[in-house]
Order: sequence, then C-alpha cells, then structure tokens
Amino acid sequence: MVGNRPETEQQNYAFIDGQNVHMSVKNQNWALDYRRFRQYLADKYSVTKAFFFIGYIPTNTSLYKSLQECGFILIFKPILEIKGRIKGNIDAELVLQAMVEYPNYDKAVIVSGDGDFYCLVKYLMNKGKLLKLMVPDDSQFSSLLREFVAYIVGINKIKNKLSYKK
Repeated sequence: MVGNRPETEQQNYAFIDGQNVHMSVKNQNWALDYRRFRQYLADKYSVTKAFFFIGYIPTNTSLYKSLQECGFILIFKPILEIKGRIKGNIDAELVLQAMVEYPNYDKAVIVSGDGDFYCLVKYLMNKGKLLKLMVPDDSQFSSLLREFVAYIVGINKIKNKLSYKK
C-alpha cells in the first residue's frame, strides 16, 4: 500500500529538462521519439504525469502541440536571445514544480544530466521520493550527480527502445 492506494495505483511524476535531453541526444547523433519516451515512462516507472520544461519560442507551436499530444504537460519559460544564442534556463521552474507537486506524487523521476538539480535530487532521495534519475548520456553528465549512481538510468542505454524511426 502507498498511502491509501494499492501499489498498482502509484502516482509517479516525471520532471523533464527538455533542452538538456534534446541537446544531449542530438549530440549523440540520434533522435528521441517522444511518444515512445512518454509510453516508456508510464510502462516502466508508472509515471502518471510528465512535466516537460522548455523555453517558449512562438514559431515552435507545432512542436509544443506534438509534445502535448504525446502526453506531456508543458511548462514554458520565456527565452532570452543573447549574442544570437537562444537561452531558456528552466532550472528554477523544474525545481519549483517538483516541490509544488510534492504532496501529489509517490515518487519522482528527474530527467536531466544537469548538476543544477543536485539539491532537488538529494532532497528527494533523502525523503524516499526519488525513483530514478534519467540522464541522457550515462557517460557524460554532471559530476555532481555521480553520488546518485544507484538511481541513474542512461537514456542512451535504451536508445533501441526510444529512438525515432522514420
């Protein structure tokens, strides 16, 4: 039993650093099939809500619609353009949402290789609420996260299940 619910009704939530996942997978020369990824989260980790954090660019509405159709709940961050580079740092939004939703989920899956989430991952682990830390590439992620090795799953290791096939 989890609270008043049987184990099969576990409410696990995923908090996904969209840019970190996208860029890391792209740097590995493959494309993530987001529909498969959302289904994988549901099947493997009983994720009932998957929050996807992303910078908002008005010309990307078809991408946002597609992600929502896959079952992601999008949380937008206004972007900044600095010297021709687009920046939409979502770290604070992800941490805040994880804490706002804290009473509503049994376990969290954090999806990022960014060390800025160290304090969140550590807190969730200490409270028994960290299910997994999914890093896009288990050979290249922040060294700050290495102490959570028992929780780490490399998305690259399940590429065959999650890669986009035309």
